Amino acid sequence: MARKRIGIMISGSGTNMQAIVRACEVGYIDADIAFVGADNVDASGLIWAQNQDIPTFVVDYANVCRLVELRSQDEIWLPDADIVANVLDDSLFVRKWFEGNSYKQQEYIRYKMVAEHYILEKIKEYDVDLLVLAGFMQVCTAYLIDAVNKGEYDPRIMNIHPALLPSFPGVDGYGDTIRYGCKVGGCTVHFVDYGEDTGPIIGQLDIPILPDDDIESFRKKGLEQEYKLFPECIQLFVENRLKVVDGLDDRRIVKILQED
Repeated sequence: MARKRIGIMISGSGTNMQAIVRACEVGYIDADIAFVGADNVDASGLIWAQNQDIPTFVVDYANVCRLVELRSQDEIWLPDADIVANVLDDSLFVRKWFEGNSYKQQEYIRYKMVAEHYILEKIKEYDVDLLVLAGFMQVCTAYLIDAVNKGEYDPRIMNIHPALLPSFPGVDGYGDTIRYGCKVGGCTVHFVDYGEDTGPIIGQLDIPILPDDDIESFRKKGLEQEYKLFPECIQLFVENRLKVVDGLDDRRIVKILQED
């Protein structure tokens, strides 16, 4: 059986990406890293990946946003209005963020779709089985999700989140956990769906919050757990042990199958 191929997207230093690469190198994850991509040219994790002889690419979201605002059709691909409307219908997080402002919703979706179009063009070059978001600070639209997934019950995009979902979605899960006064926090690996950190949960690790913990100390402990959890969940995917099924209240959940 051919080894599975993993593509990784980052936005910064890519410490989770580094943990995944090392897990592949020692055989803990039985797969190959096909590429590391980023959404900005200053992502320092790209240099680390290049030093490991991993192919890299950048789709600069900031530059894409500028070109979309200029409607530079000579320089970039632009989706037509019907495609934008269809993707907007499914991209729940955009309608929530810009509730009541259809113009902002459409402009945001258009810019995200253009960036995702170029990511998809890159992904096609590498023929990956799983797309891993390892500190990728962009929420995916239905356009990218539908292009990567193999069907409603065969998701192929995996993300790590710094909180025990469904609590504290968004960009600062560890900080939100501390600010709320929780006694336990943690991290979550999940498949990506049309919402913001709402996809089927694959694995979680809880972390006790001690009286002297602040945001930084808790975040440091959380990252240490992320470096363990993410490779474990990826290996479950590689072993074909993750099955998405219907749960309660029309939600999809992940069942972990026993080893053969």
